[in-house]
Amino acid sequence: MNDGIRKVAVLGAGTMGHGIAQVAAMAGHAVSLLDTEAERVAHALDRIRRNLDEGVARGKVEAGLVAATLDRIGAGTDFAAALEGADLVIEAVPERLDLKAAVLRDAERLAPGHAILASNTSSLSITELQHALAAPERVVGLHFFNPVHVMRLVEVVRGRSTAPEVVDAVVDFAVRIGKDPITVNDSPGFASSRLGVALGLEAMRMLEEGVASAADIDKAMELGYRHPMGPLRLTDLVGLDVRLDIARYLHEALGDERFRPPAILERLVAEGKLGKKTGQGFYSWEE
Repeated sequence: MNDGIRKVAVLGAGTMGHGIAQVAAMAGHAVSLLDTEAERVAHALDRIRRNLDEGVARGKVEAGLVAATLDRIGAGTDFAAALEGADLVIEAVPERLDLKAAVLRDAERLAPGHAILASNTSSLSITELQHALAAPERVVGLHFFNPVHVMRLVEVVRGRSTAPEVVDAVVDFAVRIGKDPITVNDSPGFASSRLGVALGLEAMRMLEEGVASAADIDKAMELGYRHPMGPLRLTDLVGLDVRLDIARYLHEALGDERFRPPAILERLVAEGKLGKKTGQGFYSWEE
């Protein structure tokens, strides 16, 4: 294990947070998983347990690793306790700059002085987050992909003030937890979200225009370009509300009409059709 990063604190026990906690614990790290609600923490631990059990059933996870992984995860609602002794803090709270900045400010105040402060943001400016902190050189983007325990890519994002040794440390951490990192400079949408959202928004516009059905648009990318999943189904998994927030941010930050949210996306979100998590998006997910 990397001598510099032994304990990891994950702030936010939602879809991304519980996945990050799982892969870090599976790799041998002590993990603190924090959320503001005990119910969310319990749900996150249950999801981790189910992920591990499914991995065992599919022959992807050794049976003995399940108990060891769960034993390495301490979960709760006490912010100060979660950050005690942490070498790496990863915030995984909702995609709002003000919220992420506030969480990182609290982490900077409570975590050890050597701790790296990472944001799992998929598009927000790491440099802007650095402006909110007293030690911006400790701040870096560490963008995981959903589902975290399956997807190998991790995007390491250098803010304007990120220290080179911080970048090196999180790249090494990503490799040691079984991920394949890329390193990018801070720019709206980084590399992955900027490309992925552009494709997804164009697919939505094609659906609006009646070019083809959602299933056939997705199949075009899956079979024609060997994408494992089409852009509309992927949007349903990510969450239409998440994609809308990112599109609005990129449209404003880049001033580019390519990122103006299509009317169909605005309408579905207004109707509460957010994708798999609500049972309806571009597809029906109701059982």
